[in-house]
Amino acid sequence: MNISRFFIDRPIFAAVISVFITLLGVFAYPLLPLSQYPEIAPPTIAVTAAYPGASAETMAETVAAPIEQEVNGVERMLYISSSSTSDGVATITVTFEPGTDLDAAQVLVQNRVALAEPRLPEPVRQIGVTVNKQQQDFLLIIGLTSPDRSLANDYIGNYANSVIRDRMLRLDGVGAVQVFGGGNYSMRVWIDPGKAAARNLTAQEIVGALRGQNSSAAAGAIGQPPFPTNAAAFQLPVQVQSRLSDPDQFSDIVIKTDAEGRTTRVRDVARVELGSQDYGIRGYFDGQPGVALAIQQQPGANALETAALVQAEIDAVRAELPAGMAISVPYNPTEFVAESVEAVQHTVFEAMLLVVLVVIVFLQTWRAAIIPIVAIPVSLVGTFAVLLGLGYSINSLSLFGLVLAIGIVVDDAIVVVENVERYIRMGLTPKEAAYRSMKEVSGALIAIGLVLVAVFVPTAFVPGIPGIFYQQFAVTIASASVISLVVSLTLSPAMAAVLLKPHDMHGEPARKPGLLGTATYYGGWAGRRFNEGFDWLSDKYGRLTARLVRTAGVVLAVYVALLALTAWRVVDTPTGFIPDQDQGYLIGVIQLPPGSSLERTEAVMGRARDIIEKTEGVDGTVAFAGLDGTSFSFGSNAATIFVRLDEFDHRNAEQSAVALAGAITGATFGIEDANIFVIAPPAVQGLGNGNGFQMMVQDRSGAGYRGLEGATFAMMGAAAQAPAQVQQVFSTYNTGSPRISADIDRDRALMMGIQPNDVFETLGIYLGSSYINDFNYLGRTFRVTAQAEPASRDDVADIANLKVRTASGAMAPIGSVATLRDDSGPARVVRYNLFPASELQGQAAPGVSSGQALEAMEGMAAQALPPGFSYEWTGLALQEKASSG
Repeated sequence: MNISRFFIDRPIFAAVISVFITLLGVFAYPLLPLSQYPEIAPPTIAVTAAYPGASAETMAETVAAPIEQEVNGVERMLYISSSSTSDGVATITVTFEPGTDLDAAQVLVQNRVALAEPRLPEPVRQIGVTVNKQQQDFLLIIGLTSPDRSLANDYIGNYANSVIRDRMLRLDGVGAVQVFGGGNYSMRVWIDPGKAAARNLTAQEIVGALRGQNSSAAAGAIGQPPFPTNAAAFQLPVQVQSRLSDPDQFSDIVIKTDAEGRTTRVRDVARVELGSQDYGIRGYFDGQPGVALAIQQQPGANALETAALVQAEIDAVRAELPAGMAISVPYNPTEFVAESVEAVQHTVFEAMLLVVLVVIVFLQTWRAAIIPIVAIPVSLVGTFAVLLGLGYSINSLSLFGLVLAIGIVVDDAIVVVENVERYIRMGLTPKEAAYRSMKEVSGALIAIGLVLVAVFVPTAFVPGIPGIFYQQFAVTIASASVISLVVSLTLSPAMAAVLLKPHDMHGEPARKPGLLGTATYYGGWAGRRFNEGFDWLSDKYGRLTARLVRTAGVVLAVYVALLALTAWRVVDTPTGFIPDQDQGYLIGVIQLPPGSSLERTEAVMGRARDIIEKTEGVDGTVAFAGLDGTSFSFGSNAATIFVRLDEFDHRNAEQSAVALAGAITGATFGIEDANIFVIAPPAVQGLGNGNGFQMMVQDRSGAGYRGLEGATFAMMGAAAQAPAQVQQVFSTYNTGSPRISADIDRDRALMMGIQPNDVFETLGIYLGSSYINDFNYLGRTFRVTAQAEPASRDDVADIANLKVRTASGAMAPIGSVATLRDDSGPARVVRYNLFPASELQGQAAPGVSSGQALEAMEGMAAQALPPGFSYEWTGLALQEKASSG
């Protein structure tokens, strides 16, 4: 077999093939996306619904459950989960198998949500149910502040929503933008229940007047056809003032008039102002109050490319900011991804340089060394074209594949060069030597290439996330090997026939004048000394091998012992999935007793933030009061601090992310009335909210929320007894959030002529707020919201004094038909695969692998969980269990 003879006789044609391959790779490289890992996070669809004033239980039972039941089982669904909070928001997350077409999945989910909408409460349908593609964790956080404090937070928040948020949403790869610390403008109608009752007005009548007199209208036109005999000369549209836009206009709305001509307007019973739609979260950037825009990338988008687009847009926005406003990016996890990819890229170039150096040292002639030196970049650069064609990216795994491929592709070229050199030493001309050499080694080169492909390609077909992980690694090596085979059969023999020359292998060459001559002389001298030493070592090795061959039994026994040792270590070695890494930031989670006010949480967060910012190795913080970092849900008793660490070059070994997490947790332990712990971010964005494992404890028997809480505490107690296996096992689930239960005596209410639904609506409007409709301002549409004045909803007595109308027309207090009592319940209700569930998060103990930690937790669950309760893994733990079978 001598395929190469054609190319040896036509070296230019061989060179053209390699140049073509190289150009394909050169053009493909800038088009390849950069990422830390392949796209391994399962894609998700988020369904969000709002029901102002509803409790977490109400949201879970009347909103989340109907939607889940319809969406469950949608094509290629992996699992479904939901989170319902006491601020009246439910988020249902549908997670799909890796590789699912999210556009098609979104349509399927949207269709199923439409089937559930008729069963949802009217306020939910009025506000609307959204279905979006997004990842839960934050790609980066943008901070808006007013350094000179000249701008109010409401103004900054509205600017963030109406200007920056809209611009960011138009960028490729951005799935969602959440604004924390400042909401959209809202026309807030603060009703005084006492004044309303004194004028014999109900909350429903006030809301009805607002809704009826702030509506859009189409008044038509005059002069439209068909025309009378004397047609009008003009056709003029009629414009009426329909929607209102000013607080004074809303204050002038007439609620009722009596027979004597007296008029009651909104201003008589309420205060109207242009306020904020949301007051639930407060943000701080290195201690300075401000508004945050949390960017969430679209599933399947490239994190680095999306972050670069966002950064470019920020630079453009910066030039247009109002006076007194500043913008920054205080939290950007993609910096670690970029640094990781850059480090591996450096490794590729370093490996190439080392290989080139080894080739020069052993071949000791530039003519021979230049052949493998040229073959390496042709094979590697050409691989980029294959990656682009298959839709892959440049990531840590594909780059590691290139590092390994360097050693493989250089072997092919060296085999050709060494064999040609051997025949030249035997007296053949370079071309004849190339003919003879390729006739011998072509078959071997093809066999080696096919074997490499056969070894690596099967790993590309491993199912699940492990398959995605190693798919690009395997394809990279296989592609480089195939291209190397092509080069070794075409370019390498052609270059050997042209470049290699007969040379004298005996005697000392004369020293030529000049710097180059001196370098060549001493280089040759060093090469001969190296050859002498290498020949001596080869001789010793040959003698040792000959002796071992004569004692084949001993060698075989050692071989069998090594095999047994390997098998034992494979079984005994702890299993893991993705190693933990220091990503340059941490997540601090603060939990206060259930029911704690936002002001109390904010004060505790400030104390914790001061301690964290003074910790050596910490660069800064981004803090949010009202945000639960373990679930990215909202709660007045929760706070989250994103801790930005110093650059790696400025931290020593004692200031690793793990060490700093422990140090900060210990330093904040003394803060009273707060449970504070610091966790590392997930190893892969999109797989969980933090590092470690996540177990879902499920109530499968209808034991109720308190029964689920007991099962969760039992698991936490069992984990606390095994510190050698797991650590920091916690759950934010609890049913102790204080609340007021209003038990309506329906019989008494009907006897008094009060419809129970009127009581519910009155409570919902006064306490929970009511979405009226919309108004136009600054070219945009905002909500009109009615609610009782804050001073009128401070305590239980205020609830009892709220008035409803009886059938006789009199106003009766709600306390006359309702019993108000102190109670407690969950502030957040979680469901997982249609069962009520609680989240249990934790980490493996030092020296324990993640696989061992999961096995330990499974053993604890078998012992600690009561009958009727079970568990499922989710996030990274679920993928690890699936990969291990």
